Amino acid sequence: MNPPEPHRPMVSVVIPAFNEAGYLPDHLPTVLDSLRTWEKDSGHQGEVIVVDNASTDDTAALAAGLGARVVAEPVRGIGRARNTGAAAAHGRFLVFIDADVLFPIEGIADAVAAMDSGCSVGGAIPPHYAPTKRATRLLFAMWALMRRFKGGAQGVTQFCTRDAFAALGGYEAEMYMSEDVEFFARLTRYGRNVGRPIVYLSHLRVIPSPRRFETWPSWRMIWWTNPVVAQLAPRSRRFWNRWYDKTVR
Repeated sequence: MNPPEPHRPMVSVVIPAFNEAGYLPDHLPTVLDSLRTWEKDSGHQGEVIVVDNASTDDTAALAAGLGARVVAEPVRGIGRARNTGAAAAHGRFLVFIDADVLFPIEGIADAVAAMDSGCSVGGAIPPHYAPTKRATRLLFAMWALMRRFKGGAQGVTQFCTRDAFAALGGYEAEMYMSEDVEFFARLTRYGRNVGRPIVYLSHLRVIPSPRRFETWPSWRMIWWTNPVVAQLAPRSRRFWNRWYDKTVR
């Protein structure tokens, strides 16, 4: 690793959040613990930025109270929120994590090591779901089959160098669905072109909340989250209105 730069974060963790007051107390500390463990072992500094994406609950206050830096993005959209966090970040490595994710203690250290080695422009940590519904298990099997043949990674945890993020122009702010898959596809091509391919930290897992999958009726969950529908009209705010405005919290 390069020697630490005093008072300047080496890695910035960006967490987009809309009305996540019910999840941050349990989930954000796992990210902070991972960052602090890496800071202690490496001698470098990092930061966690929670992007309050027009929340109407105590998301911002809770995030600040737990130790994150809070920035505001008033226009709803997860891609836009991630870009706002990246613009506010100081680190040369960026890690994007969803607000309802339990994060492994080794996650920050291993992501930074992959990028700081100069061998990779970024990558992802796969999710681990433990659904109880048969329909949900079928849905995850569909996604697994798609990733097996097409590659890709979900936005629950993605990471990249700042240089790669800038070269790609960040996430597509006008995409309301599959912006994470689209970004990762571009990151994968970019890494291949510059000779620093993406990496999957497959020895680790993040654990996302199953709130939508377990709470929604099976038909609704399958309709809105299957690989085919997820790529329909991704830039239509109207089409994805129910996902954004009437989702499970």
